[in-house]
Amino acid sequence: MNVAIIAAAGQGTRMGGKRAKQFLEIAGVPVIIHTLRRFEQCAAIQEVIVVLPAQDAAGILTLSGKHGLRKLARVVPGGASRAESVWRGLQSVRAATAEIIAVHDGVRPFVTPDEIERTVRAAQASGAAILTAPVVETIKEVEDGRIVRTLDRTRLQRALTPQCFRYELLRRAFENAPELIANATDDSSLVESLGASVAIIEGDARNIKITRPEDIALAEIILNSLESGVWSLESKT
Repeated sequence: MNVAIIAAAGQGTRMGGKRAKQFLEIAGVPVIIHTLRRFEQCAAIQEVIVVLPAQDAAGILTLSGKHGLRKLARVVPGGASRAESVWRGLQSVRAATAEIIAVHDGVRPFVTPDEIERTVRAAQASGAAILTAPVVETIKEVEDGRIVRTLDRTRLQRALTPQCFRYELLRRAFENAPELIANATDDSSLVESLGASVAIIEGDARNIKITRPEDIALAEIILNSLESGVWSLESKT
């Protein structure tokens, strides 16, 4: 069984509002529901676990029922950091039946079912695979307010989600690197710390992470374009 862990336990302090960003609406539908729909539509995923602030558990169950989401199996209270939240979700997975774990940010609502499936299949083949996108800007390394060097962007990729791993590998990464969990910003870095090889799968730049107020406006534009047929959720520019 391939299981998606949707990390959505953040409070969204950078959004500046009273509502957590995962419950802000795009075209009248909460961001988290848009995200869950993508996994509902992906045949490579059989079960979904959502990690949320404890007070939102009942609400997501109501919302998922309202929107006909049948793969949501469990809601788990989040931890103090993203990695701690993912670890809690991973601990709730049934080890006897788990094959691939796909970890995804709850506020990335425009991942496509095809991107999810391709990343899952790559992880089945190699043990670990993540969705990435090329870096298009020039990147500077800085220290004390000054540029140290200019990085070669042809060697750089932006880490997206989902990030997919064989269950045993991801479990071992979390168990073997507890000192890294508090500050880890993605799951691949924990797996990399074991010396494991992680494959990359080309993703779409539209797979944005809702982080700031202006991202909601951009998400509305993307959704309107998708609905008008200008873009397709299965296309890759």
